[in-house]
Amino acid sequence: MSDELNPAVPDSATAEGPETEPEEPVKQRKNGLYPGVSDELAENMKSGWADTELRDLEPVEQAAHTARRRAALSARFPGERLVVPAGNLKTRSNDTEYPFRASVEYAYLTGNQTEDGVLVLEPKGDGHEATIYLLPRSNRENGEFWLSGQGELWVGRRHSLTESEALYGIPAADVRELADKLREATGPVRVVRGYDAGIEAALTDKVTAERDEELRVFLSEMRLVKDEFEIGELQKAVDSTVRGFEDVVKVLDKAEATSERYIEGTFFLRARVEGNDVGYGSICAAGPHACTLHWVRNDGPVRSGDLLLLDAGVETHTLYTADVTRTLPVNGTYSEIQKKIYDAVYDAQEAGIAAVKPGAKYRDFHDAAQRVLAERLVEWGLVEGPVERVLELGLQRRWTLHGTGHMLGMDVHDCAAARTETYVDGTLEPGMVLTVEPGLYFQADDLTVPEEYRGIGVRIEDDILVTEDGNRNLSAGLPRRSDEVEAWMATLKG
Repeated sequence: MSDELNPAVPDSATAEGPETEPEEPVKQRKNGLYPGVSDELAENMKSGWADTELRDLEPVEQAAHTARRRAALSARFPGERLVVPAGNLKTRSNDTEYPFRASVEYAYLTGNQTEDGVLVLEPKGDGHEATIYLLPRSNRENGEFWLSGQGELWVGRRHSLTESEALYGIPAADVRELADKLREATGPVRVVRGYDAGIEAALTDKVTAERDEELRVFLSEMRLVKDEFEIGELQKAVDSTVRGFEDVVKVLDKAEATSERYIEGTFFLRARVEGNDVGYGSICAAGPHACTLHWVRNDGPVRSGDLLLLDAGVETHTLYTADVTRTLPVNGTYSEIQKKIYDAVYDAQEAGIAAVKPGAKYRDFHDAAQRVLAERLVEWGLVEGPVERVLELGLQRRWTLHGTGHMLGMDVHDCAAARTETYVDGTLEPGMVLTVEPGLYFQADDLTVPEEYRGIGVRIEDDILVTEDGNRNLSAGLPRRSDEVEAWMATLKG
């Protein structure tokens, strides 16, 4: 990573309209190799550049959907100014940043994913007028494009405001002017908090936490039912994830020679080639690590005879993620005790998936899966029955640990801010997408179970779309039944 020249320039040094000179000297990086910029070099860098404006751009695929979403938001909060930031870059260490991911609320309403963006809905008549505030192209007249650490020669070209208007179907303006406008704003205002401290500071005397939370909750509940575009994106994410799981099975011998990191890296390659990223930290848990629900260190050994619990999902370029889990025998064949536990989890998942249908309570699939697991635990003598007593007291949770699923979308745990009565205590509707993921986990140090159980963790997870007449398993491309998993692995290993 080059560090020859990456000084900061003042905010006034970036402009898309008439060019202005910096109000203060360009600050050099401490210990940079160049002491400054000569007048001759500065003048040379101003000219000789081709016109790169992109013309005849088509709107992004989701533009019609984002317009409809903004209309629904406008109808919910008439007469109020609504401010939805994308967020800012976050420092990873010193002068390097984490890869940027726009806030879900902002991306859902605009289709745009660039840092520092802000969507503002201004009250107008019976509705709102939307404006998307963005950073314009880097200024070439004052050198920002090659001197600033966020200049285009350092981090890549930005869309011009005119290009952005064409892509997203929203009037665009310079985001550097927004804070002053918001400070002068009158009337009721709401902002989505937690993404842009500068924007929040400009509104500090105009908003309340309670009113802002109502905005956040509404935007979360909007996403409970997916539209046709979203369902298509989720299917893309799942299809890429299926291919990622196939990639992993093909290289299990290399993972055995190295560590769980080989599995993580293999899946990540598929995610970056076909999508934007992984939707969450991949869980590549071999052996007893499978009993740690969110094992993302992925630094342990992969051994023949152990199970591999792989919980991973590809995130699409539009930020929709899959969330799929399979528990695979590293050597391709389940042992007798592994198969016994695996088949119990499979039966529980079958019961859970069958309970997913329109009109059912959200909790029904969880209750159905937990009942099967409780029955097996009683049958195996690991907990004293009857089953009703076990479920009433939650005794099965020593080994099942977690809920049986969650909503899925632009967040892996989507719609998390929704009210309990519309989510966990709500009713399933066509267009909802959720995971069904029961598991059994017998910790390596659990002295209440026979030794042969200890260190075995099994989870099976699929992404389920609620349809008009039942459900559709979006991840059905990956086998689930134990004998089918073994046959599938044998074919892939060749």
